[in-house]
Amino acid sequence: MKKTLLTLAIASIFTAPIAFAADHAHEGVANSVIEKQRAALQNNTQGKGFGPQSPRNIDNLDGANPIKFQEAPPYQEMNLCNIHFHKNAEHQGGEFTTYAGNGDGHGYQSGFKYDGTLSKAESKPYKGQVCPSKHGGLNVGDTIEVHYVHSTAQIKPGPTLGSCLNKSIGNPQLRVETQVYVLVNDKNALDFKKMTEHGIRGGRHQALNIPTNMGAPVQYTGSTTGPKYNEKGSPFQVSWSVRPKVAKVDISSVGEWCKGNTFDEDHAHGVRNLVINPRLLSTIK
Repeated sequence: MKKTLLTLAIASIFTAPIAFAADHAHEGVANSVIEKQRAALQNNTQGKGFGPQSPRNIDNLDGANPIKFQEAPPYQEMNLCNIHFHKNAEHQGGEFTTYAGNGDGHGYQSGFKYDGTLSKAESKPYKGQVCPSKHGGLNVGDTIEVHYVHSTAQIKPGPTLGSCLNKSIGNPQLRVETQVYVLVNDKNALDFKKMTEHGIRGGRHQALNIPTNMGAPVQYTGSTTGPKYNEKGSPFQVSWSVRPKVAKVDISSVGEWCKGNTFDEDHAHGVRNLVINPRLLSTIK
């Protein structure tokens, strides 16, 4: 029976998830494009020893990847090395289960959106561009997934994930503290610049204001993300901590952050396709 269920689950990577197909209004490229990418990911990782991948549905605890690695320490015992964010949530689950559509096939306009509703005041359009890029900027009501990346290496915060590595340690442990936000036009909402403040605490570089009231984080072992891994496996091992609740953040403060920060981040990154192949997922305990 278990073998039959696993076979059916693996076969499902070649078909679009039912929940996705129901949201045609937001689709970009055809479902067949995403199916081909998932098939390529399957073929390019088969039998090559890749560890568990990310992003995933955090409400689904099942996984069949055999590669184990030691979970990284709590982020308070590590150094913050990078902060960046993706437009729409890369992960699915909690309060972000609504599929945004297939997007452009390269990670943009895809992912998952906040399931809740905003008040009329919160939804008032914002005047001006927010974190513009060739893929478009951000608007009121958009969902973003913020990654607070930590490393056991002796480093300091900086641009790109390269800031998480140094010459002294070739394979530092990595942890990503994850918080999903929805953008609102409300000065009384969270200030993104405050949410990304960092400094020395306990002798380590720390993000000083990661939300602590967004539900018990789902902890799992996975990998780095981003659309570059839609058709190939990520070789990096990452301990993930994903908060299930969505926080409201003032859109103007996000725009101000994009105008200048330690991490040279000025736009939202694209998302990697949700990984649904059981052989590429760890078991969440």
